[in-house]
Formats: sequence, C-alpha cells, structure tokens
Amino acid sequence: MAKALREAAQALEPVGETPRLDAELLMAHALETDRQDMLLNLPKLTVPKNFQALLERRKAHEPVAHIIGEREFWSLPFKVSSDVLIPRPDSEILIETAVQVGASYLPKKILDLGTGSGALLLAALSEFPEAQGVGMDVSAAALAVAHNNADILKLADKARFLLLDWATPGWQESLGGPFDLILANPPYVSTKAELSREVADFEPHQALFAGEAGMDDYETIIPALDGLLSGNGTALLEIGFDQAIPVTKLAEKYGYRVECKRDLGGNDRLAVLRRGAGQ
Repeated sequence: MAKALREAAQALEPVGETPRLDAELLMAHALETDRQDMLLNLPKLTVPKNFQALLERRKAHEPVAHIIGEREFWSLPFKVSSDVLIPRPDSEILIETAVQVGASYLPKKILDLGTGSGALLLAALSEFPEAQGVGMDVSAAALAVAHNNADILKLADKARFLLLDWATPGWQESLGGPFDLILANPPYVSTKAELSREVADFEPHQALFAGEAGMDDYETIIPALDGLLSGNGTALLEIGFDQAIPVTKLAEKYGYRVECKRDLGGNDRLAVLRRGAGQ
C-alpha cells in the first residue's frame, strides 16, 4: 500500500501542487474510509481495484473534489459536483471576516449571492445559530447541491434557496431583505484570462467569467445592495487579485466605505462594504 501511494504521488507530480495529498485522498475514497484512518491502518490495507481508475481521472486533470464528490470548507464537509465551484481555502477569509463583524453586530439575516454549493451561507449559519439565511443562484443544478449540503449539515431549517438571476430586473424583490450580512463570490474572472485545465475544463464557466475586465457582475450587484443591506449591515464581496481598485471605486461611487483584505497568499481577495454616512 505504501508503495502504491508513492507511485501514485509520483504519477501525479505533473498534474498539481499536492500530488501526495491527492493520492491519499483518492486512495481513502477508493477504500471508503477517511484519510486519517487510512494512514493509521496503512500496513493492514491492500490497494482496491477501483483506485487505478480514480488515479487516471486525476491524471487527466479532473479535480480531486469532483472525483471524490466532496471538499472541506471551514472545517465542514461539502458535497460538490461539476455544477458548482469547488470551495477554496482563500474564500474562508469571508467567513473569518463575518465572524469578526458578528462580534460587534450579530447578523440575524444573511444573504449569499451566487450560493453555488452553499458553502459560504452554510458556513456563516454554522457560526451564527440564531440567524436565518437566503442563498440565490441562477443554476437549478447548483441549488440542488446546496439543498443537499444544508440537509447533511442539519441547517435546512435555517436556509432558504431561491432560483434567481441578478441580470433580471426586480430580482431583489423575492429575497425578503434587508440583510445584516451579505456574502458574495460572484464571477470575476476576465474572459481573457488563461486558466488551468483543472478549472477551465471542469468548473462551470457561468460561475467564473464576468466580461473582459471581470467586473460585469459587480456592476450589477453593488448598485443593488442599497435595497438589500440593513443600516448597520456589511457586504463581503470576494474579488480577484487585481480588482481592489476598480471594485473600491465602484462601491465608493454608490456611497459605501470600503476596506480590502488579503488572502493567505497575500493577494487582494475581499472587499468589505459598509454604508457611508450619507446613505
């Protein structure tokens, strides 16, 4: 078994940055156990027949999360599919900041724009037991994944999911605001950007691309916040590494005070919007 893992990790070195971890996750999935238990019992185990097929899928750049159907986010397990973006560690800065915000102003109502797998909304609801949340998405398939995650995490009674498109006039009216906390990881990738095969070939393009500057969806969402955000509320918008200045300028145009925060890699990742004195 140890030899098989070493060889699998070597085979995956050209594919991604974490070949050993990928090999271990795939092996644990093939064994129908978790990675920690597998590593503890390694000498007793034999390689299952289906492991090679899983390895070949990863060698073709299919994300590990899609192969095993799950990804951890904020220490919670989330089911994922090709219909949703895979939750990423850099996005946890939204939840970290939400917890900081909640220390001084506890949110009662939370909105997640473009909820996808439901990761942001459900992670926030896990931190604020008294809150209720709404997640909206343009994809019915994505909402099915979010519903499933809410059930698994026993948060279905706190979360409502709506099929809505913010490109459609009047979309805000069905949400039932105002909201004390608004979370959003909208599409923000430039259509000119070159993405890895893992992302370009396997993740949903409608959740990635937002025009040549990657700003199209911010230009819809930020003006709409006025009718959605409560007086003391905060909006947390994930941004691209080169978008702090344009997003800040756009938000300030609509009267918001803006603070930008960086992710684990030191890149701009989060715009924190609060109402200005005149709003």
